[in-house]
Amino acid sequence: MKKASMYVLSLGLIVGFSFSNAEAATTKAKVYKNCTELNKVYKGGVARSSSVKNKGGKTKYKPFVSKELYDANKKSDRDKDYIACER
Repeated sequence: MKKASMYVLSLGLIVGFSFSNAEAATTKAKVYKNCTELNKVYKGGVARSSSVKNKGGKTKYKPFVSKELYDANKKSDRDKDYIACER
């Protein structure tokens, strides 16, 4: 009886994790219309990785790091320094 309940519990955990990972993989990064809209949510803009450096000079805020979000809003990176809409 203990083995059967252990197998059922293990199966339930495996199935639960597989569905939660599938949902995370299907969500897409939001594409913002312009920098004003993006900066309402991410004040410092969006960086592609944590190792990128700002070419434009001093900024007030630290950018949020997300490769997926940056790639979705790449059009807003005017100076091509891998930080979109930095302020």
